[in-house]
Amino acid sequence: MSENLFNEFEPVSSKQWKQQIQYELKGADYNETLIWESPEGIKVKPFYHIDEFKEPLQVTTHTSQFKICQNIFVHDIDKSVFRANETLKRGAEAIRFTIPNEDTDVEKLLNALPLESTPVYFNLNFLSIDFVKKLDAIAKAKNAVFFVQLDPIGQLTKDGNWHTNLDKDFESLNTIAIACSNIHFLSIDSSLYQNAGANIVQQIAYTLAHANEYFNRIATINKPVVLHVSVGTNYFFEIAKLRALRLLFGLLAKEYDHNFECHIIASPTKRNKTLYDYNVNMLRTTTECMSAILGGADAVSNLAYDAIYHKDNEFGDRISRNQLLVLKHESYFDKVNNPADGAYYIEELTQQLAEKGLALFKDIEANGGFLTQLKEGTIQRKIQESATKEQELFDDGKEILLGTNKYPNKLDKMNHDLELYPFVKSNPRKTLIIPIIEKRLAEKTEQQRLEEEKTNAGAE
Repeated sequence: MSENLFNEFEPVSSKQWKQQIQYELKGADYNETLIWESPEGIKVKPFYHIDEFKEPLQVTTHTSQFKICQNIFVHDIDKSVFRANETLKRGAEAIRFTIPNEDTDVEKLLNALPLESTPVYFNLNFLSIDFVKKLDAIAKAKNAVFFVQLDPIGQLTKDGNWHTNLDKDFESLNTIAIACSNIHFLSIDSSLYQNAGANIVQQIAYTLAHANEYFNRIATINKPVVLHVSVGTNYFFEIAKLRALRLLFGLLAKEYDHNFECHIIASPTKRNKTLYDYNVNMLRTTTECMSAILGGADAVSNLAYDAIYHKDNEFGDRISRNQLLVLKHESYFDKVNNPADGAYYIEELTQQLAEKGLALFKDIEANGGFLTQLKEGTIQRKIQESATKEQELFDDGKEILLGTNKYPNKLDKMNHDLELYPFVKSNPRKTLIIPIIEKRLAEKTEQQRLEEEKTNAGAE
């Protein structure tokens, strides 16, 4: 009976819809009134119809299997072990350890964890063959799934320098690729591009070009490559971004006979997070996590609402984890694979982002490749241009962050709550390239308000 439910209704064509809309506009221009253009140059229509729908894209996402991942910075081993076990008891399904140095006792860190059922990500701030070999041995002995996020190019883009130098860093990666067969050893940190202000097409193209450098320089990549992606606030565009990334990565990988899908771990962006009216950050991260899940992320690591100004704390972690638990177990986001399939708007966005991303990637390769354009400063300049455009929209009130440039609470005081410095830090030093710098949209406004707080406190 459900198959015949709408048979009594005449189908309405795309042309009929447009005619009705034009009539309702009472003479206003359809294109100027209802079609808007995104920063990526995509013209967004007011509706999408089956008449104009192309064949669906072949993008496979395993939404039902996405993992809730907890970030843990390893400073004190015992505290990190305790925290990891506690978060697993409270709903986390994967752990992402950030390890600052290779002296960390990784055997002690992992010994008390249920590794047979818990995927573990390792964000290493160094490149050490011996350390990675230890992880490989533990993974083999415990039958564990380890994602070791080694990314020397990411180190270069963020810091301006390699761990050692280009040749030695890639020599280390090639050694690890041959010696360590029980772990995923290669990662691409594309979150930096989003957090620095790159538009979505740039993020896709730079991620592909970043990956292409590894495919060209590493002889053996026999495990899926991890893509660490930041998810912004443009809900449908971000869903389409992850789908386009997965589609294009697959095309690129096949050129190198790499037959594994990429593994995406997604986190909310920092770029739109605010110091004042910080509870709004929870709303932002919720929709960003939704985009990540629907876009097909394999793991989602949420950002605590107070992450930009507080050190890691149990309350912030619990709230961020609970947001994902609600999405998974109460909103049923894990019940359907490929949830975006057949959605005309998302399919069209995915197609256009993929086409534009691929065109920019080809342009990068035609002009020397990613590392060459980093050295020349081309990538940095293009990101800065996009970031400046977005910053101008924010400063003019056309891009809105509630509580900051729209409906700010003048009584909100933050000067005495800062445990972390929430702004861009200056660190003058000699670098091989100009580093790509993350910067939040609200920084200038927040610095002015903090100065006013200090001035008013002094006057009192």
